[in-house]
Order: sequence, then structure tokens, then C-alpha cells
Amino acid sequence: MRPDWRPDVLGAGFAQCTLTVGEAAPAPTVATLVRRLPSPPAMWAGPLRGVDVLYVHGWSDYFFQRDLATAFTRMGARFFALDLHGYGRSLRPGDVPGYAVSLDEYDADIDAALEAMGTRRGRRLVLVGHSTGGLVLTLWAARHPGLASALVLNSPWLELQLGSWGRQAIAPLIAARARVQPQGSQPVVDLGFYTRAQRELGTLPDAPAGWRPERGFPTHPGWFSAILAGHATVAAGVDVGCPALVLLSARSTPPLRWSPAMTSTDSVLVVDDIARAALRIGSVVTIARIDGAIHDVFLSAPEPRDRAYALLRRWVPAALS
Repeated sequence: MRPDWRPDVLGAGFAQCTLTVGEAAPAPTVATLVRRLPSPPAMWAGPLRGVDVLYVHGWSDYFFQRDLATAFTRMGARFFALDLHGYGRSLRPGDVPGYAVSLDEYDADIDAALEAMGTRRGRRLVLVGHSTGGLVLTLWAARHPGLASALVLNSPWLELQLGSWGRQAIAPLIAARARVQPQGSQPVVDLGFYTRAQRELGTLPDAPAGWRPERGFPTHPGWFSAILAGHATVAAGVDVGCPALVLLSARSTPPLRWSPAMTSTDSVLVVDDIARAALRIGSVVTIARIDGAIHDVFLSAPEPRDRAYALLRRWVPAALS
């Protein structure tokens, strides 16, 4: 079935289509694919002509990064972004936002997106993932070797903020609770500082109601157990089967109380731990530490953001050459 492209909330140049990715009562489970296409002359002569980009967002998030789409389409790529089921454009009444019992669940979303994109018909694929989306795409690429030609990870959540020892200590407890109360409540740990940092930088647009809560979605043991299982898989070593670029801030700030430093550091992840974990995802991994960047490096202040885009424009064509 050909995708039914319709206008998107991002306005001119963007379109979206709904993808059915599962059957569930009272309505099917859906994901949403957003696209932006290149314009002449880039579509004919750009360094990424013949390339499709698929972006996957992070936790409690959705796709809104117009500038990221434009950066790729100016190089000639077709740009697509996926709001996974239970997130953003894909949220439906009765959904538990962001909930999954296994990160493998998102294989159906990604497979449906690739089918709608037509990527399997001879076009090269570049995967771009932010935070939790970076973890999802890393694991997907490792399970589907040879499908992606390059992987770009923007502060990927490859390890728990407590580190490997902390993760191993709590994982059995979380797994036990997930078996009994998979959708039980958990303490709120997001105090809203990361959202505040983006607002102070002026890089966060207003989201439609419910798509991006100030303090994130409520979390549940079933979901947390799935995340920990993903972290354990990365820690054991995987191979994404293609060159990978990992973009990180140079420093982290613990999210315990508000600090102005949160507008120039990662206040979500421990970037040193992520850098170490990234060395286990493949044989060709480039780690770029960007001074002044926040958790989403492409939402940072102008100077670090420009450095990130300059690196992206150099690295991706080189990785595909």
C-alpha cells in the first residue's frame, strides 16, 4: 500500500503518514513517519543524493528539529523522522505514553517506515538517533547487519546514569517488579531542568499538548526493565555493521538542582560513561565531544550547534564514500 502523505504540524516542506504497526483493542497501534525531500540542485548533485535518512527521537519526545532535516536535504538526502508508537504524533487515546516491554517492539515501527520510504529499493540508509532513540537504533542495526550504511548517534542512552555497576545491581530488582507490576508507578526523577535549559537557550518550540511533558512521561517497571536489558546488550558488545558517529557534550552536570551550567553541558546522561559504552557498538566508531553542547547537541547554543552541524556535513559523506 502506498503511503498516504498529508500536511504535517511542522508546516511547509514537511508531510506525514500514519503507519499501522500492530493490532490491539480497541484500535490498531500506529507509528508516524514525517518526511522532508531535497530540492534542486541538491537532489541531483548533493553529496548525499541516493541516500535516505531515518531519525528516531528520544524519551518523552517527538520529531520537531526542522534544522536537522534541512541540513540533510541540502546535501541531497531524503529525510524521514519516525514518531514511534506511543509518542508524539502517534499517541492515541488509551496509550501508555512511551511504554514498551522490549525495545525489539520498535522493529515493527522501523520496518514499516523503511517500507513506506522505499529504502529497500537500492537507496543507502543513514540512521540518526537521539538519546533513547540512539539506543533503539543501535540495537536494531546490530540485529539487521548490512541494512544501514552509517549510524549517527546524538547523545545515545547506551548506559544507565548509575554506571554499569549500578545497573547490574538494580536490574534484578526491576525485572522482578516488571513481572508482577509492569505498569506500576515509579518515583519521578526528571525535575524539569533539561527542559528549562532548552527554553533558556530558545531552542525548544512549544509542543502540542501531551507530546513533550515538562518533566517527561511517567515511567514504569516494564519499560525500565526493557531499557536495562538494552544497556546490558550494549555492554556485552554489539556490531552495528557500519561506521558510527557518536556526538556528545564535553561534560555532564548532575540534575539535582538547577545550575546555569545546564545550558552548556549534558544534564541527562553521564557523557564519560556513554563515550566508553560507545566503543562496544562496532569496529569503526568516531566519538566527538563538543564543548558547550547540551544533551541534544543540535539544540545547543549557536556556537556548539554550528560545530556539530559542520562535523555532520563532513563525516556523513566521508563515511559513505
